[in-house]
Amino acid sequence: MNASSQTSGPSAAESAPPPVATAADLSAEANASASVETETKKGVPEGLWIKCPGCAEMEFKKRVEQNLMVCPRCQHHMRVSAARRIEQLLDPGSFDRFNADMAPADPLGFIDTKPYLDRIRDTQKKTGENDAMQTGYGFVKGRRVVLACMDFTFFGGSMGSVVGEKITQAIERAMEKNLPLIIVSCSGGARMQESGYSLMQMAKTSAALARFHEAGGLYISVLADPTTGGVTASFAMLGDVIFAEPKALIGFAGPRVIAQTIRQELPDGFQTSEFLLESGFVDRIVHRKDLRSEISRVIDYANK
Repeated sequence: MNASSQTSGPSAAESAPPPVATAADLSAEANASASVETETKKGVPEGLWIKCPGCAEMEFKKRVEQNLMVCPRCQHHMRVSAARRIEQLLDPGSFDRFNADMAPADPLGFIDTKPYLDRIRDTQKKTGENDAMQTGYGFVKGRRVVLACMDFTFFGGSMGSVVGEKITQAIERAMEKNLPLIIVSCSGGARMQESGYSLMQMAKTSAALARFHEAGGLYISVLADPTTGGVTASFAMLGDVIFAEPKALIGFAGPRVIAQTIRQELPDGFQTSEFLLESGFVDRIVHRKDLRSEISRVIDYANK
């Protein structure tokens, strides 16, 4: 065999340049990758998990909902809407709502970055509610009550003229029918867009509660996170019995504002329900799962 046959060059297939991907090939590959990614995402539907604001752990949403929106790991009590609160507190199907159609007006023609009425319409569309309060009759373990629940999902549960009127009418109905009154507070305070009208609700609701007290009525106040501002300074702290959920923020001004005003470092746990319990402002801290039992026990003790 000669040298030329031993050193023969590469074959045509080996010497051919590698194929160059066309734009069509790249597009097809990208679409296939996107299709696989979409199928993977579809395998895990959105909304199955929820991040706990307390411990920052991810929890199965259904498990948290079954636990009354309390984190199974750290027992952090998450904020809930008025509708969910009513569902948690009252016997199933017993809620008989009143004043559901009452909605706010804008007597001041208030405008900040956008008109107040536009903000109200947007929030109504988003939440499906007319304002930040639901009121009605219901039963707690077979005991008929008048219940008023603030809704933090609507304007941060702020108190305007409608909220004040709904609370006042709830108080008057409880007095008329000699029923226990339960108000669940969850609010950032008075609604600034209604200015003096919102501040008037503090006096209005407090006066109605004074008449209710003189008539021998039972008022149970439940403080949820957060309860602040004009709500704390009026009806929220006037209960015959005041319950609070664990670690709820309760106060008038925020801790940062207070610290800057008095120029002192605030104690640990300041303005939490535990701090207020030690200071005598709250009668008992009650876990959400025990709230129905504690309310019914107080109603029985007061013979209502």
